[in-house]
Parts: sequence; structure tokens; C-alpha cells
Amino acid sequence: MNLRIRKITGILLLVILFSAAFYPPVQKYLHIPHNVEVFEGQTLEFPEFTTVFTHDKSAVTVDNEQGVTGKAPSKSNVSLQAMGVPIKSTEVTVYPELKVIPGGQSIGVRVHTDGVLVVGYHLMDTEAGKVSPGEASDIRVGDSIIKMNGKAIEEMSDVQPVVQEAGKNGETIKFEIKRNGRKMEKELTPVKGKGDQRYHLGLYIRDSAAGVGTLTFYEPESKKYGALGHVISDMETKEPIEIDKGEIIRSNVTSIEKGLTGEPGEKLARFSNDKKILGDIAKNTQFGIFGTLKDQLEESTEIEPLEIGLSQQVKEGPAEILTVVEGDEVKRFNIDIISSTPQESPATKGMVIKVTDKELLDKTGGIVQGMSGSPIIQNDKIIGAVTHVFVNDPSSGYGCHIEWMLNDAGIDLNDEEKKAS
Repeated sequence: MNLRIRKITGILLLVILFSAAFYPPVQKYLHIPHNVEVFEGQTLEFPEFTTVFTHDKSAVTVDNEQGVTGKAPSKSNVSLQAMGVPIKSTEVTVYPELKVIPGGQSIGVRVHTDGVLVVGYHLMDTEAGKVSPGEASDIRVGDSIIKMNGKAIEEMSDVQPVVQEAGKNGETIKFEIKRNGRKMEKELTPVKGKGDQRYHLGLYIRDSAAGVGTLTFYEPESKKYGALGHVISDMETKEPIEIDKGEIIRSNVTSIEKGLTGEPGEKLARFSNDKKILGDIAKNTQFGIFGTLKDQLEESTEIEPLEIGLSQQVKEGPAEILTVVEGDEVKRFNIDIISSTPQESPATKGMVIKVTDKELLDKTGGIVQGMSGSPIIQNDKIIGAVTHVFVNDPSSGYGCHIEWMLNDAGIDLNDEEKKAS
């Protein structure tokens, strides 16, 4: 009997513990982070059932019992209580004030690969049958050819002289390639096809790519910028492009292919007639492209810099995006933040967003290709960028948090010299 009572008691305790995890106050407690971040002058509010009862005054001040305000770049420990009982200690990191200019402009993107990119195999009809020397030598689609016989390969025109010379002499070409960031060596002997007087590698290659997207932000003093919100991948290989150099150019939206369920829409745009280069492209990462603007954007001279809203400050509810749907005019459109996940390490899908603006829905159906990088604004803070559309619901999609784009742009949140004026 005692054993049975103990078993029943144990089961009841497990049920109580399991149920407690879904009890609202417990859930709120579990969502209080151990570490939070805020900028100078910004206020951080803790859950309403808690109050601040002690804090280290070096970095924050307590304006009311439920929130603290960043006072100076440093760290403070803040202790919270509920109904007079201490429940948690949270470390608050205060960063120097930082403001950036929000974007929304449509931009043309031109990139030149590091070496030449292998995008396919060319099967040639030879006396020995249909062959591709490149495929047979384990040079793969997505590889970048960096050197051939010790000569640096920077563009497609560098390839043919080496191929023809080796073919005429019956020599093997030594390749240095880059695959997934690792360098390796391969060898192949070029061949002729039937009735062909030239030698070939049996590879399709490319040295550049172009497209359109949206500028997210730039920092007015350093002119460092971020755009797109996602990596540029080769259209055929689907692999991220390793960039040697590139530039962003002003572009104009000419028309919109409206998004439908199962069929993502697209902004159709053309590079501006003056083909004015706005800036360079130094990096292509999972959060977009980054570099430095040549000059301050003309239309941004009247735009006030915005504060940064870190992932822990993002709230579910109304927000806005800035983007272009016609010509080069940047407009504001209403969206809702459906969910947001504070992230301690970089991840691209930090927010789920839904377009609620009737004008934008009528024009585009929601989120379309080319809109990636459109800045997301909430409570007069830039909190992230549009990244992807849901194929089965073009009114909804993902956004990334702004801190990861700032990091990839080389804007150090801890650097006091990077304050905007």
C-alpha cells in the first residue's frame, strides 16, 4: 500500500511540475534573460510582475521600479523581485549611443567572383565519346578557380590563353581551386571536340553576377552600410558567391510581378541611366552585403538617424517597413511583428512578419523578391530587415535582427567613436 501511495504521489508531483511550466507567471519568469543589452539613453522594462530592488549604479538608473535606463557604457547587475521575494539577477550591458540612417532605396548589385566560378559541365563529343575533362578531374560545380599553372585567374579572359597553350603542347594544367573556403589542387588535360580546332576544359564558368535589392541602413560618419538581409547565391549552383569586388548602383523599380500563393512575386528594376556607383561591396554574408558608401545618399540628407532596437527590445505588434514599389520613391508601409526570438548567436530568421498595409498588398501581394533588405522600424527604432517571403503566403515572411547586420558591417556596438551625430 505504501509503495502504491508513493507512486501516486510521485505521479501527482510530476503533473504539478509539468503544469507549472505552463502557468503564466512561471512562463514570464522563464523568459527573463540572464543578460540583456541596451544603448545609452534607452529604457529597458522588465516583466510587469517584477520590480527592481537593487542595482549596480555604474551603467543604469532606475526610473521606476519596473525599468532601467542606460546611463553610461558599462555593465550593471540588476536584481528583481516579485511580491517582495528576490527571484532573479540580470546583467545589463549598456552600449554607447548609436544611430544609423534607415534605407529602403532600391539598389542594383554587381559582384565579381573571387577567381571564376564553375557553374556547370560541358560534355564534348570526342573520339572517345562524350566527355568533360573538368568533371572527370573532380572539379565541381560551385568551385572557384583561383590559379591555372601558377597564373592568377581573375576573370574569364584569363582562362583561354592557358587552356590553348597547354592543349597545343599536350600538357596537363594544374589548378588551384577553392571549395567551401578550402583551397585544393586539381589537374586536367584539355581536349578537342570533333571538328573543333580549339581546346576545352568541359566546364561552364562565370566571373560576375548582377541583381537588385534594397538598402537597409548606413552609419553616417563611417558610411558603412548593410543591404539585402541575406546572402547572394549563384543562380545555378545555389552556393554563396565568394566576392572579389563589387559595387552597388542606384536603380529604379519599373514594375511589380504580384506575389501569389505558391508563386513569389518580384520587383522588376533597372539600373539608373547614370549608372552612378553608390558604394563598394566588401562582404557577402548570410545577413547580406556590406561595404562603404562613396557619398551620403542625396535623399537621406533630410532623414533623421534612428536609434537601434536590439532583439530583446522587439515587441509583437505594429511596425513599418521602408521600401520602393515604383520609381525611386521610398515609402512607409504597415506590417505586424507576429513573433520575435531574442538571439544570443547569429541566425537569419529572427522575426516572422506580416504585411497589413492595403496599398502594399494591392500593389505587390505582400513581400516580393527585390524587397529583401527593406528596413523594419518599430517605435522609431530600426530593428531589422526583411529577408524571405513565405511561398505559401506572400503577405508573410521572415526578418533578421539588426544587430547581426551591424556586426557584419563592421560597426562595433562597444566603440564609443561610432556614435552618430
